[in-house]
Amino acid sequence: MDDLMLMGFALLVGMLLGALFFGGLWWTVKMGISKSQPALWFSTSLLLRVGITLAGIYVVAGSDFKRLLACLIGFIFARIIVTKMTEKLMNWEANHAP
Repeated sequence: MDDLMLMGFALLVGMLLGALFFGGLWWTVKMGISKSQPALWFSTSLLLRVGITLAGIYVVAGSDFKRLLACLIGFIFARIIVTKMTEKLMNWEANHAP
């Protein structure tokens, strides 16, 4: 039972890390295209997003392959969710633009 709870926790943390990574990517693209130094925005965002994601996966998975797999499944699931949400948001913004 303990192993199952740890796997569930790893799945949830993977989803949180995925939402942070891909939500941060969407925010960076949205903000970076209007800034005077977009390369600085994109590179800083990349380093922060990758650093936080790798550190989180390392802490949660430890040396257990099953927790690593659960965390990565959660990460991929979050990617699907964030992609669907941003598509809907972009369609809504396109239809409601002044």
